[in-house]
Order: sequence, then structure tokens, then C-alpha cells
Amino acid sequence: MRIAFFDTHRFDRTAFESANAAFGHALTWFEPRLTSQTVGLAAGFPAVCSFVNDRLDGPCLQALAAGGTRLVALRSAGFNHVDLEAAGRLGMTVVRVPEYSPQAVAEHTAALVLALNRKVHRAYARVREWNFSLDGLVGFDLHGKTVALVGLGRIGRATARIFHGFGCRLLAVDPRLSEGDAKALGLEPVTLEDALARADVVSLHVPLTPATRHLIDAAALARMKPGAMLINTGRGALIDSHALLAALKSGHLGAAGLDVYEEEEGIFFQDLSGQVLQDDVLARLLTFPNVLVTAHQAFLTREALDAIARTTLESVTRFERGEPLGVTEVRAEQVLPR
Repeated sequence: MRIAFFDTHRFDRTAFESANAAFGHALTWFEPRLTSQTVGLAAGFPAVCSFVNDRLDGPCLQALAAGGTRLVALRSAGFNHVDLEAAGRLGMTVVRVPEYSPQAVAEHTAALVLALNRKVHRAYARVREWNFSLDGLVGFDLHGKTVALVGLGRIGRATARIFHGFGCRLLAVDPRLSEGDAKALGLEPVTLEDALARADVVSLHVPLTPATRHLIDAAALARMKPGAMLINTGRGALIDSHALLAALKSGHLGAAGLDVYEEEEGIFFQDLSGQVLQDDVLARLLTFPNVLVTAHQAFLTREALDAIARTTLESVTRFERGEPLGVTEVRAEQVLPR
């Protein structure tokens, strides 16, 4: 099939071109994000491949369908940027990558915790300026600390195994977690309220849905243990950014590690180093010494990129042949698989 790729980067092309040797699809690369303003680029392509910060709303999907697109292939697990009801009405098929490398995101989660705790980002900046002072760099032993994992899907479970290795006490917030799985992973099932009150580190691993949007709001932040650390490698809008800023300014929240941000669209994956950052909340967050932001890179390992490319192209091939799409297909009425 002819596939139009949007919001592409060098790492996308390398992985997909390598994987495509086994499939033989015709790949065309576009740098802009896929939105209702850029959708004209996809005219005549039966398939488009989209990333997390594209905006496939109703008008965009309608224009895609009018241009002959029948398949939307998401090279991501998340699909909150797609109007699935509109896609269904238009007879368009949407596929995603339900799993690529849970370890990639889990390991980045641990990296954020370690870097924030041991002030690695601050120490690095200091020694680059010949400042070898240790003042202000005191951390804590992770061993024996309490880590709350909100969401125990594949990524949450991989994260649990990592922190279990550090000797942490693990709290699990997930009503679908079975007693057997909790025991096998060394997890104590608790409510979100209990987890927030007890945890030294809270890490978010749930999808973004209407029910989880601003799951961590001002009230949730106020319930957190004073001085605790909040980590988000899930979706940006799980956290109310204005409430996060207030909790950091008050000193109640000890640290925040963010690989995703509520308003990252149009900012992350771009080089804005020669411009003035227009997002005042993000600009303020970046001034805090106890905040570490990475630009949605938790997935970015060779293994994950290879899996994303292979799974996406396999879905395109099955669609082209009229074969069942299985768990990669996503529709408005379905429950998110775990």
C-alpha cells in the first residue's frame, strides 16, 4: 500500500525503512503533523500513519476519507488524538501498536526517579562549569521507600519489577488487578487516595480517557505525602498542569518528572531553541530545580522503534489482504485492552 507518514523524524524513517524490507509497501514521508490544515498532503493515499501529537478530529478524518484514505495506522499505543466515532461513521479503520516495549517506558520511568532523587541533572550542569560542590545534592535511598503505581498494564508491571529490584514497597492502584497478579509482583492493592497519602513516589501508567483526564488535580496533589515525587510517563493530561505548578511553588510536592505534558502538541518533537517559548506554564515548570522534563522520549529505544515499525506494517499488510486485525484495531465502542 501507499502510506503517507506524518510528523516524521529521522528515527522513524530508519526503523520503518528497515522493517519495510520484509513488506514492500510504498512509504512517503511528511514532516508536518497531520491536522485539518495539512490533511491535503494525504490526498490519494489509501493509508496514513500518524503519531501522538497529530490531530485526527472529525474535519481531518472527513477530509482523509474524501481523499481516498481507508486506513489510519497509529504508530503509538495511545489513541486519544483520534475521533474514533467519526472514523467509524466514515467507514475508516484505525489500528495502533498496543505493545512495543513496556521495558523502554518502565526504564525511563526509573531513570527520571533516579535522576531527580540524586540530582543528576543539577550535578551535570555544575561540573560542566567546574563547580564540584555537593551542597544541595542530597538524595535518599530508594531501598525501603514506598512507590505507588497507578495503572498496572504491561508498562506498570514492568515498572513494578524494576522498583521491586530496588527493594521498594509497592502499592498498586488498578481495580482490574487480580489478587494472584498482585501477589506475584509483590504489590499491595490500594485506592488512589490511600496511595497518594502513603507513597514517596507516585508513577502514572494509565491511558488518557475522559475518566482519567486530570486524575492528578489540585485535590489529589494536596493528598500526596509532603515532599513526595510525582512521575508521569503516560499521557500529559493525566495531570492538571496549573495545579502541579501550584503544588511545586508551595513546596508541598517534592519533585516532578515529566516525559509528557498536557499542552505538548506543537512543542515536543520540535527544535524551538531559537524561539521564545510561548507556553507560560511549561516555561515556569522548567525553572524549578526539582522538575525534570524530557520531550516524550520514554519509548525511544531501538527495540521499541523496531517493534513499532514491524507491528504497524504488519497491520497495514493484514488490512490490504482483508485479514482480521485482532488487538491492533481500535474502535469507539471497545474497551482499551490491557
